Amino acid sequence: MGRGRAKAKQTKVARDLKYRTHETDLAALANELHGSEGPSAAEPEPDSDEYDEWADYSSSRD
Repeated sequence: MGRGRAKAKQTKVARDLKYRTHETDLAALANELHGSEGPSAAEPEPDSDEYDEWADYSSSRD
């Protein structure tokens, strides 16, 4: 018991998603699917590893 309000909200959101018309940006979708870089591209990762400074302290198992 007590799920009335939560279920009503889920129903409202589902109905809104189902029946509301969406303006789909097909160009942005195509760019995302094809891996083309745009203004929201992620920053490249730095070359150094976060554990590099601690590598000297570990015992190596060569």
